[in-house]
Amino acid sequence: MPAIRGSESKKKTRRYTRALDQVHADLASQRHLELYHETKAPEELPALGQYYCKECAKWYESETNFVAHQKGKPHKRRVKQLKDEPYSQKEAEAAIGLRTDNGRRKMEREEMAVEDEVM
Repeated sequence: MPAIRGSESKKKTRRYTRALDQVHADLASQRHLELYHETKAPEELPALGQYYCKECAKWYESETNFVAHQKGKPHKRRVKQLKDEPYSQKEAEAAIGLRTDNGRRKMEREEMAVEDEVM
């Protein structure tokens, strides 16, 4: 069945937001955030880029909109998600079963278990 608004309406309509690991890097390093801001021209941003939410990576047109956003559920949800540390490559490899410790810890545990049995 064809879409009511034409074939173009099936495309994703939500705006792109920065991923959590990118925002986490912005919060950790002021320079990382500055590099992102340099990619945007201030003339093209709402209110010349004055009101920016770091956690949500969004610009707002006025201070009242910005304050209302900070009190809202989506902002609070995003802040709660950012409290968790992002996963590292080592954790991801460990989750799928790849060894990152070359088996040393397993051997140490076995030696400790043998020592406990002897005592």
